[in-house]
Amino acid sequence: MKIRDIVKELNLEVCCGAEGLDKEVEGGYASDLLSDVMGNSQEGQIWVTLQTHKNIMAIASLKDLAAIVLVKGYMPDEDTKEQAESEGIPILSTKEQAFEVVGKLYELIK
Repeated sequence: MKIRDIVKELNLEVCCGAEGLDKEVEGGYASDLLSDVMGNSQEGQIWVTLQTHKNIMAIASLKDLAAIVLVKGYMPDEDTKEQAESEGIPILSTKEQAFEVVGKLYELIK
């Protein structure tokens, strides 16, 4: 499933990195601990977190993640947006809690 389809199905807001909306999603990962994501996420996954700072882009780029979903209405910091735009990694936002959006993502991409 493409990120573009997930955005539509879950009514997510595209904050930045729209150039990457046609990437295929291979699975998902949910964690707010950067070292956990760095050690355990897989290429092509969509990452669910509440972190908004620039370091999330370093992890997403290093692990070749498909996209990042911010929960609880959080929005990325300005320098995070700039990095997402330059790397073409979408950052999406939802007002939902992580538990809710993870369940919906699982149902969509299982």
